[in-house]
Amino acid sequence: MEQLKIFTPATIANISCGFDVLGLALDTVGDEMLIKKVAKKGVTITKIIGQDLPLDTHKNVAGVAALALLAETDCEFGFEIEINKQIKPGSGIGSSAASSAGAVWAINEMLGKPFSNLELVRFAMEGERLATGVPHADNVAPALFGGFTLVRSYQPLDIVKINTPSQLFASVIHPQIEVKTSDAREILKTSVPLKEAIKQWGNVGGLISGLYTEDYDLIGRSLEDFIIEPIRSILIPAFDAVKQNCINTGALGCGISGSGPSIFALSKGEETAIKVGEAMKAVYDKVGIPYDIHISKINKQGIKKI
Repeated sequence: MEQLKIFTPATIANISCGFDVLGLALDTVGDEMLIKKVAKKGVTITKIIGQDLPLDTHKNVAGVAALALLAETDCEFGFEIEINKQIKPGSGIGSSAASSAGAVWAINEMLGKPFSNLELVRFAMEGERLATGVPHADNVAPALFGGFTLVRSYQPLDIVKINTPSQLFASVIHPQIEVKTSDAREILKTSVPLKEAIKQWGNVGGLISGLYTEDYDLIGRSLEDFIIEPIRSILIPAFDAVKQNCINTGALGCGISGSGPSIFALSKGEETAIKVGEAMKAVYDKVGIPYDIHISKINKQGIKKI
């Protein structure tokens, strides 16, 4: 295999109650990447379309992740990477994760799959470390595994793929403002009241149970965040209005996608998800901030060849 073209999906991290441990992959929005085998050892970023991002391998998340993988091989050749960047950096739907995960997945395929998905998550986390200062896995895990994923543990790294209910759809609005993940982390509290933690633990358990039993009402009741959302929502214009409109329109639940500014809602059925997307639009049309809307089923496969 001399080259490989892939689709690497956008992702929603946290999913309200699961800060840094829960994530899901989207099906209708993502980046395209072309990886070529070359004689010269190492990794070169040759082209980035769509966004102004560094070509310097050590300053690009795809390059850093790929180098982390190659450092654990005796590969006698190298790779060139082209990225068609459809996910805007700072959007809250896993832009850096898509590049990081896509690079390591494609190179692993071209090497004959010497590494497991779990090991690929570890490499891709190095790209996240570059992007955010924290090597978190809640975006790269669903990109690599597909569907819903749970980071059960970081030390040692343990990823669990969760059942995806067949009728579950996501609606996402991305206001055209940027919220840097590093900035969104800085405003978080370092301690949590026990009573709030207890409620959050209950919701995480409820959400996991609801996904496995395909109990949509339980999923909806569990999509509450008592710890992160009250703080981060102040960075997102009209967040409360969007959330209320989504719930009123029939969404199971609504929250911040990753560190924002994107807002997501989960719904039972595509028809409801489309209506929820219209409800999101109605709020932001009044706010006057440009936005993108994505309606998507959950991507159970993750990264795929084109």
